[in-house]
Amino acid sequence: MKDNSNMNDKYALVTGAAKGIGKSCVLHLAKMGINVAINYRSSEKEASLLLKEIESIGVKGLIVKADVSDLNDVKNMTKTILQDFPRIDILVNNAGIIDDKLIVRMKDENWKPVIDTNLNGTFYCTREFVREMMSNRWGRIINIGSIVGSRGNQGQTNYSTSKAGIIGFTKSLAKELAPRHVTANVIEPGYIDTDTVAVLGDKFKENIRKKIPMGELGTPDDIAPIVAFIASDQARYITGQVISVDGGLAV
Repeated sequence: MKDNSNMNDKYALVTGAAKGIGKSCVLHLAKMGINVAINYRSSEKEASLLLKEIESIGVKGLIVKADVSDLNDVKNMTKTILQDFPRIDILVNNAGIIDDKLIVRMKDENWKPVIDTNLNGTFYCTREFVREMMSNRWGRIINIGSIVGSRGNQGQTNYSTSKAGIIGFTKSLAKELAPRHVTANVIEPGYIDTDTVAVLGDKFKENIRKKIPMGELGTPDDIAPIVAFIASDQARYITGQVISVDGGLAV
């Protein structure tokens, strides 16, 4: 059921939105009455099903294929979106990949795609839409980080660097945009039970559970309500923040 809390004139883009955290963000935003563009790279079937789901809620939606690490793809995605939506008010930079290797085994082909997708993709998408947010004096940029961006993690120098970069990018962005009433924040998930974590195996997940004070992995639905709140008018005075959602892991 849609909650029309004065957000039904807002338009959002969620990148990497066909599954996991991105999908949950799309659904939570749609339930607020926000119209949502669903970006995907390869999961067209899942994106199409998600589009039908949000349209059944009563909001406008569209799906758009793009690799956010590719600047031309991002520019074409922008053109496609703006053919149907008048603007983007809320940008959720969620698209991300991992390619874990110890540093002595980390090759350029392991390093560069992770930086290009996670960090450069965030920059490319933000730059495309931020100018109109500034002109309209209303906007939300919500970047999905990771606890390893603050803490680091063995075997993830590439991923940790990309997520740490997002923190610096967002804090600087927040200072630039605050006078125009555009906010920029990072949501920093801990270990979330998604396809990315599932491939690491049950033994890995059990070892992680033992380290989490709450004793369990999070779910995408633990992250999306925070994204939805930061997108709302109630969060208008929150900017430049890194909000951890990790079951106490960072304590």
